[in-house]
Amino acid sequence: MVNRKLVALIAVVVVGLGVYSATALKQQLLPDLAFPAVSVVAAYPGASPEVVENQVTVPLEDAVANLDGLESYTSTSQQGLSMLTLMFEFGTSTDDMSSAVSTAVAKVQNLPTTVDPEVATGSTSDLPTMTLAVTGGGDQNALAQKIQTDVVPVLQGLDGVNEVSISGTTDQVVTVTPDTAKATGAGLSTEQIATALQSMGTTSAAGSVSVSGQDVSVQVGTTVDAVRDIQNLWLTGTSGAVQLKDVAAVSSGDAEVTSITRTDGQPSLGLAITMAHNGSASSISDEVRAELPDLEKAVGASIVVVSDSGPQVHEAVLGLLEEGGLGLLMAVLVIVLFLRSARSTLVTAVSIPMSLLIALIVVWTRDYSLNMLTLGALTIAVGRIVDDSIVVLENIQRHLGYGEERKKAILDAVREVSAAVTSSTLTTVAVFLPIAFVGGLVGELFAPFAVTIAVAMLASLLVSLTIIPALAYWFLKTPEDASGVSAQEYRERVEAHEREGRLQRTYLKVITWAVNRRKRVLAGALVLLVATVGMAGALKTSFLGDSESTSITVTQQLPAGTDLETTDAAAAQVEKIVGGMDDVETYQVSMGSSGGGLFAAASGSSTASYTLTLAEGSDVAARQDDLRERLGALSDAGTFTVSGGDSLSSDIEVVVTGDDTVLTEATQQVQGALTGVTQVRDVRSDLSESAPQISIALKGAPAASAGVTDSTLTQVLTAAISGSTVSQVTVGGVSQDVVLRTSAKAPTSLAAIRALPIPTATGVVELGDVATVSSAQAPTERTRIDGERTVTVTATPVGDDTGAATTAVTKALDGLTLPDGASYELGGVSSDQAESFQALILAMVVAVALVFLVVVAVFRSIRQTMILLVSIPFAFVGGFFLLLVTNTPLGIASLIGILMLIGIVVTNAIVLVDLINQYRERGLPVAEAVIEGGLRRLRPILMTALATIFALIPMALGITGSGGFISKPLAVVVIGGLVSSTALTLVLIPVLYTMVESRRDPHRRVEPTPEKEKEPVGV
Repeated sequence: MVNRKLVALIAVVVVGLGVYSATALKQQLLPDLAFPAVSVVAAYPGASPEVVENQVTVPLEDAVANLDGLESYTSTSQQGLSMLTLMFEFGTSTDDMSSAVSTAVAKVQNLPTTVDPEVATGSTSDLPTMTLAVTGGGDQNALAQKIQTDVVPVLQGLDGVNEVSISGTTDQVVTVTPDTAKATGAGLSTEQIATALQSMGTTSAAGSVSVSGQDVSVQVGTTVDAVRDIQNLWLTGTSGAVQLKDVAAVSSGDAEVTSITRTDGQPSLGLAITMAHNGSASSISDEVRAELPDLEKAVGASIVVVSDSGPQVHEAVLGLLEEGGLGLLMAVLVIVLFLRSARSTLVTAVSIPMSLLIALIVVWTRDYSLNMLTLGALTIAVGRIVDDSIVVLENIQRHLGYGEERKKAILDAVREVSAAVTSSTLTTVAVFLPIAFVGGLVGELFAPFAVTIAVAMLASLLVSLTIIPALAYWFLKTPEDASGVSAQEYRERVEAHEREGRLQRTYLKVITWAVNRRKRVLAGALVLLVATVGMAGALKTSFLGDSESTSITVTQQLPAGTDLETTDAAAAQVEKIVGGMDDVETYQVSMGSSGGGLFAAASGSSTASYTLTLAEGSDVAARQDDLRERLGALSDAGTFTVSGGDSLSSDIEVVVTGDDTVLTEATQQVQGALTGVTQVRDVRSDLSESAPQISIALKGAPAASAGVTDSTLTQVLTAAISGSTVSQVTVGGVSQDVVLRTSAKAPTSLAAIRALPIPTATGVVELGDVATVSSAQAPTERTRIDGERTVTVTATPVGDDTGAATTAVTKALDGLTLPDGASYELGGVSSDQAESFQALILAMVVAVALVFLVVVAVFRSIRQTMILLVSIPFAFVGGFFLLLVTNTPLGIASLIGILMLIGIVVTNAIVLVDLINQYRERGLPVAEAVIEGGLRRLRPILMTALATIFALIPMALGITGSGGFISKPLAVVVIGGLVSSTALTLVLIPVLYTMVESRRDPHRRVEPTPEKEKEPVGV
């Protein structure tokens, strides 16, 4: 009060800094999540899955299996590719993970010479914030060059953009195909040609010489700038010197197509835009879209937005701001109804923006973004941050109403409630501390939420004890009719008038009845608790809920071994269906190989993936069902999986483990059991189908006589089938591989393979003369988890009750008798949900313990602390009831809401018991102190509870529809819990207090006379 002007000045500075922080915050849908995962990708072209596993995957697994902090690792061995994903403990430094894995991989000595493993880490910031498709423009290679020179630099220069990458381009290669007859006639072997190509185009320094007084460097060799330079390469054979063009065909052209991408039915190139650390998704979206017309003119092609998180982020932020604004308005209306004073309402309402601005400053300094979690925390905090100010101002107003001198009234009022509001706020904040120790995805996801709401609450405490008293001094006055009347007389008159209020008279009857019928009240409370247990069993449960994405993903899986051309034809059938759907704004299909990296999906020529972007307002669930029905009617088009476009999987997984002899049978049993479960659909497994595989084995004596080894056959077959990359040159400013092939076309039959020429010391022989060529069925993919052979059976829950689906799956699996040596384990969303629920329940236990410590420190009484803690279970009554009524699943957000309630409900109880203790210290008997305390605290308790409830109503109703998976369920739980806990706090806490404390109080009086004047206590 002495430094009111300084307080005002500091408040102005805070407002300015808070406004700046709000405008400087980047906008995202979710916080950046650094997944504790590292991927190791190793290409081994031409190798079968079995060879990849034995020669690449197993050595890599052995190298990393004992790294510190490693929780699990999964490997997939495919044709020519090994992918290893290592999961570490959450909280492990990304740099430390990557460094440890890279060091371990570098020490592997027994990998094939052509295998070079790549180590990658990633976070959600590595996922594209926008994906563009460029269609038209004629030649794809020319178009790619235009994009690289005219589009990428413009997009890369936009504020907040980290990287722009092009996909779908076809590499250019220089192919050298020797003519066997001419090469043999010139005395040249394939190996000699390869050696000459490898040394071509290289330059070497030979020192320097002094010429005319100057040092001149000497360089040997020339660079290659054109295909003709390769054609004119001189070779030395046993028959003399010849040029390469005389014994081989040399041409530059497109590399073999291994993937196809189309957008809206047209061949396309992709542009993936990732966001910088300080970038904002909505700002990037606006800037990119503004540049598109000029960019289309520059490249002469159409540029379509395939995916864009910007609008969703903008709508989510705007929606939560609207709901927060509506909540603030409703909270203010509640204050107006109770205080009935524009000045008092204005003073109280100041605490909301001030606390939020302080919270925004902290969010900005901690480098958080404005996302659904932090903004949801601020929106939810709107109803709570006004509580302390309500209690403080209500008490100030009461003292002023008693006719006391203004400064003394304010100081006395603040002093009387400062301990209560401080302890109650610390109690609320304390419940969020355990979230910092919750591991896994939930801990990473909700840590910014917890920090934001905790800071907002602490800010509200600071505002209520500093700014509110200063504003009250300037804006509030003592009643005009208090002049000329003694303070004591005027106070008694006001107190008598207060007791005549309708609300107080009603509550007096209720609390008097409850105190005199304590056993009945307790019995009723126990019935409610039993009912709560019953309601908990009837609730649906889920993990994170619906992220309200407006996109759909479809995966089309054809039989193993299907070539890219056949997959392309099957994809065309799907495109006809998708292209004819009215609410599909754009779609993209990709088939074939995909790149590496942490978020890369392992796919092949038999898989096609679709991304559908729907129009705003589309019913995504209905469209998914429609798609399933239409796609299911297609014939010879493979199997389909339809799901939402969000990045978090909601699938239930069953991981089956066993050796090769039992794994197939066990997987088929599990898959068959899940197919009969009505609560799930799209049951599939990654059990690798068998596809034809050609095996070649040397014939002992003939091969030895000819000097042919496995290495010889590998070189010849590689050169004949896919070609060997022997060098790299720059032609026309574009880097191109030089590929040596022994035939213009790859062999297409066993007979063609047997007829391949094999050069030997005694002449050319056919491969069939020195080796046996046979065809057999072999797996196309081999998967291992922690070194054990596994198959994952996946199913998608029907509806939003993941718990019921998990229960049904578990029941179906319990009836199985798997072969000896086989076992299964539930994973996927079932495992994630179970682990997260367990962690949050543990967090609730810790929160209760922290609340216990805070309350004991305040009241210095374990007995009274236990009375306060009794109010906690009754918060579940209303919370579970409202979840049941609104058909909202109990998920992570709901449990966070229950965690909040632990602090909220104890807050009201602390304020009530603190005043009761003050009355008792002034000599009132227990029952009388309880009733008087209840009457005095009735209005502030109702005000704070109703302000919170009404502030959350817009969010619970989902008025804007942009609350995401966090806001609505959390608001529903808090509203329901507040209603039940507030009612029971005003009744049950007084009853328990009288039961416990009256035994120790020599003055018992259960039913005081309402008209009796009470000793004033100034509260």
